[in-house]
Amino acid sequence: MVQCSDGLDDSFHALADRTRRGILERLGRQEASVTELAEQFGMTLTGMKKHIRVLEEAGLVSTEKVGRVRRCRLGPRRLQDETAWIARYQEMLEARLDRLGEFLERDRGDGR
Repeated sequence: MVQCSDGLDDSFHALADRTRRGILERLGRQEASVTELAEQFGMTLTGMKKHIRVLEEAGLVSTEKVGRVRRCRLGPRRLQDETAWIARYQEMLEARLDRLGEFLERDRGDGR
C-alpha cells in the first residue's frame, strides 16, 4: 500500500477545487481581504471563509486579522513535497510505457 502524508492529502484536497486554485492565483499577485476575495469570486463571506480555512489548513494561505479585516496572503507551504510526489509518479508511468514499448518492439521482431 502506498503511504501518503497528511500534508500531501491536505494539499491535494485544497488544490482539487477550482475556486481554491483561483484564490491561490489571485493571492500570488497581491494579498487581499476575505471580503475582496468573496466579491471577486461572486460568493458569500461564509463560502469564502470555508475555502480559506481549507487552504489555511494545507499551509497554502495564511491570514491575519487587522482591525476588523481578515487579510489573506500565500502561506508558507511551497509544494515541494507535492512536486516530488508528482515527479515520482510520472517517472513510474514513463517506465511502464517504456517497458510496453520494448515489449511491442520485441513482439514485432518475432515476425508477427
